[in-house]
Amino acid sequence: MPSLSPAFRRLASSNLAAQFSEQIALAAAPLAAVLALGADAAQTGYLQTAQTLPFLLLSLPAGVLADRMQRRLLMSAAECARAVSLLCLLALLWSGQLTLPLLAALGFLGAVGTVAYNVAAPALVPRLVPQAELAGANRWLELARSAAFSAGPAAGGALVSALGASAAYALATALSLLAAMLLAGLPADAPAATATRRHIGRELAEGAAFVLRHPLLRPVLVTAVFFNVAWFVLQAVYVVYAIRDLGLDAAGVGLTLGIYGLGMLAGALLAPRLARRLSFGALIAAGPLCALLASALMLLTLARPSPALAALAFFLFGAGPILWTIATTTLRQAVTPNAMLGRVSAVILTATFGARPVGALIGAALAEHVDIAACLWVSALGFALQFAVICASPVPRLRTQPEAVAG
Repeated sequence: MPSLSPAFRRLASSNLAAQFSEQIALAAAPLAAVLALGADAAQTGYLQTAQTLPFLLLSLPAGVLADRMQRRLLMSAAECARAVSLLCLLALLWSGQLTLPLLAALGFLGAVGTVAYNVAAPALVPRLVPQAELAGANRWLELARSAAFSAGPAAGGALVSALGASAAYALATALSLLAAMLLAGLPADAPAATATRRHIGRELAEGAAFVLRHPLLRPVLVTAVFFNVAWFVLQAVYVVYAIRDLGLDAAGVGLTLGIYGLGMLAGALLAPRLARRLSFGALIAAGPLCALLASALMLLTLARPSPALAALAFFLFGAGPILWTIATTTLRQAVTPNAMLGRVSAVILTATFGARPVGALIGAALAEHVDIAACLWVSALGFALQFAVICASPVPRLRTQPEAVAG
């Protein structure tokens, strides 16, 4: 990131450490549940529900906080809260007292920190870089996330396989503390002077109304909801499916999840080149299309159980949607006044990431009452719907990035 400010570099480094910590811990949780605690597909689905529920419950309040207080301080406190949850998991593992309910409860607590960090970070970026560099800054943040999604699950799976879950959680804890320390060097970002005099309900309603009435943000929101429901129907059962039906061990599961991160990395690296050849709207639509193709490959593994097919599917699940994330984050930052960016980000995070526990719960219920194959079919249906929604909207017709609004 040669042309970006030292402050943004520090934010990007913190983001990299936080993302690695999160991915290592997320990879370790279902593996520990299955291999150490004997969890089945339904139970791993309910574990995923617990670990994603804070996105549904707390994103909107976190968005209000992000517009009322220094975003740097909110992110630091959030990362420290996540580190505490990881330290508690380590203590339970070392004492031999970890249970599925405790694993789920501490996963919930860790996700509370992730929610606040993820809401505040996009709202902080426009304060650290000029408008002309937003797309580049978002690309660097997504490159960091892509690297974490690539190496994090692979490292988590390898550590669980070789040394046990405690080694994975120890590394995740150290990275989380590093992320919090890096944020301490960022400059203060004062909130709007009138923020503390507003009623919280009116602030939330204002952010929601802005998104729902905006002709570009509304279809982006609906598309992302379908994507996340479908993705977590699949994620809820994938570890059990991979071990039972695809013949993978913990390291193999981590490797296929890591290939998802490689896809993200490839997409983020190719983003500038694709942006020069595709319209801004086509770049956004590439994400839902790749997800649909990937879901078709996952369905093929039902007829032909192949780790290679699953790995290719995960690569596409990463490569296309990362283009979506970079472009839609830039779109949101361009069309939203900065004073509302925390709330607007929170509304979108609530609807999209909040769809994750819904998807995980659907996956758990289907696995418990039908079978894993039903989860894959329902997931594919969700990916078909998200592609249909974005194609029917004005977003794919955008030729260039919209101009930034004032405020």
